[in-house]
Amino acid sequence: MDLILASQSPRRRALLEQFGLTFQVQVLPVQEVSSGPPLAVAQANAVAKARPVSQGNPTALVLGADTIVVLDGTVLGKPRDREDARKMLGFLSGREHEVTTVVALLHGQEERVFSETTKVRFRQLTDGEIAGYLATGEPFDKAGAYGIQGFGGLLVQSIKGCYYNVVGLPMPRLAEELRAYGIEMLPSE
Repeated sequence: MDLILASQSPRRRALLEQFGLTFQVQVLPVQEVSSGPPLAVAQANAVAKARPVSQGNPTALVLGADTIVVLDGTVLGKPRDREDARKMLGFLSGREHEVTTVVALLHGQEERVFSETTKVRFRQLTDGEIAGYLATGEPFDKAGAYGIQGFGGLLVQSIKGCYYNVVGLPMPRLAEELRAYGIEMLPSE
């Protein structure tokens, strides 16, 4: 079965490649939802990314995903600019937040949607560390203004849950879900 990633995220692409999956990338423009309960917004966006691609490829398995960063009930999206990123990082400093990724797997008329949440605690950051991280350029295309897989990993004190989920796809759970479609990430003997 053909697998199509309906996401332009280079991190999601890299994760699928890292675990040896063969896939294509196809992204169609969609209007993302931006208001409502955080989990419902992420679910709506994951399905919205996958649905038009699935309609054009009815025999393929299409994977859409949306990752949100939530602190105190507030969703921290991708920063608008440098000042917005600085504020987000200051808000996260010394605190625990949740990173939830919702994955939508669409095959024909079938839709499977699941989510994974990881708790991430930042260490207390100095203004200089925030400025230094901003200078790397990493924060500007990532929810919550950081990427754990890069220099942003230096900001993290601890995580509870799936590391890969924070990067953009909960790979162990995805491996389980893909089995139902005959896609094995770890071949058995």
